[in-house]
Amino acid sequence: MTDDFLNLSALNQFAYCPRRCGLIYQEGEFADNLHTARGNAEHARVDQADHAVTREGVRVEHALPVWSDRIGLIGKCDVVEFWPDSTVYPVEYKHGPKRKWLNDDLQLAGQALCLEEMLGRPVPRGAIYHVSSRRRREVEIRGELRRQVEETAAAIRAMVDSGVLPPPVNDARCRECSLKPCCQPELVGAGDRQRAFARTLFEVVP
Repeated sequence: MTDDFLNLSALNQFAYCPRRCGLIYQEGEFADNLHTARGNAEHARVDQADHAVTREGVRVEHALPVWSDRIGLIGKCDVVEFWPDSTVYPVEYKHGPKRKWLNDDLQLAGQALCLEEMLGRPVPRGAIYHVSSRRRREVEIRGELRRQVEETAAAIRAMVDSGVLPPPVNDARCRECSLKPCCQPELVGAGDRQRAFARTLFEVVP
């Protein structure tokens, strides 16, 4: 991440866990586990810039660099399909299944906004390709998701400017997180609870 631009993947990290985003983009921490290693292996297949044309006439671009000066985003699309009817269709590769958080959808929406600004053409939808199931899940890039991209980018900048790490989420997301050893959610959470308890000791009871 540069001083002026946020990496598109930061949107994903922040939407999943603000503290994880802070550890990566403020503290420079990162660690692989089985899940990130699998994801990296899958991305290696599409992260080499090239293009192809399918039998249906769809031009497929891999590892396409994209950016938005308006929002201050930069990154790469795993795949962008340019259909014969002028449709622009980004596809983001993810190893695992869809979860209840919108982090993957937000990253895809950020790509769509970058493509729209660069090409001057609407990008109303794209897809998440879930490698584990080998299926695409289409995502509508609508108003609410677009608004969340801009709000998340602003929140990340505010976090970085503050220099303060967000508190841990301390829930199911922590169990398989590769940054759990340096995040220490249980220890940080216990410290917060102890400070809250200490404050109650000195409250005046009417």
